[in-house]
Amino acid sequence: MASASPFLRRAVVPATISLFATGTVLYPKTHLFAEAPEHSVSPLATSAWSNIGLIQRQSLRKPIYDDLSIRTPPTESKPSTSPPASEAQSRTPTDRLALQVRRTRLFIHAHVLAAEDRVNSLMDSFLHMESSFTSTIASLAPPKESNERLMPGAIYVLVAAMAGSIISRNRNILLRTSVPLAVGMGAGWAVLPITMRNIGDLVWRYEERFPVVAENHLRIRGAAMEGWRQAKSSGLGFANVVDEKIQGGRDAAEEWVRKGR
Repeated sequence: MASASPFLRRAVVPATISLFATGTVLYPKTHLFAEAPEHSVSPLATSAWSNIGLIQRQSLRKPIYDDLSIRTPPTESKPSTSPPASEAQSRTPTDRLALQVRRTRLFIHAHVLAAEDRVNSLMDSFLHMESSFTSTIASLAPPKESNERLMPGAIYVLVAAMAGSIISRNRNILLRTSVPLAVGMGAGWAVLPITMRNIGDLVWRYEERFPVVAENHLRIRGAAMEGWRQAKSSGLGFANVVDEKIQGGRDAAEEWVRKGR
């Protein structure tokens, strides 16, 4: 029995130490901190508790840029018209060819559209000129209720102008130009008075665009009217004188015949 006691002590002491170490590792009774000495705890437990303390301090720490991120309004990013460099580099030759074809088609379409608009405007101006010309010619014609006819009257005017040209063919250039014109205008006012008045109104509308021409026309017309009035008064005076002379001769002849009887 006495010989068995040392053997039991040698067997029980290591077992007790092992159980105590196992209980200490599995069920620790003290808290471990990062400031604890390295030799007091195991390296695995030290690392675990260090990470837990770091996470707690970071969660309790207030970030210094919170207010700045809240107060600063988000800036609006402008849409970029140019494609990114990565996208431009990632395009295949087929994509680049399609892009060039698209640009060429848009360029041709723009120029064709501009040419079409120019041609349309030109045709519109031609149509407007044609309509204005036809309406102007139609406005010169006499109304239907009048007895004036253009066809025989125009022939009469042309014959009168040719007669004036024949009369002045052996004269100077001034008479050869002015006499047919004057004879033709006189025949026109005699045969086609309404048409000539319409032509005069049309010429006057065009002359009003040039004040100098209009003033000269009024001056010449006033001089012509004054000359015609004086010629008419002189003709009337001459006619009266001739009538008086004729009447005096008739009276003298009648008196002579009466005395002869």
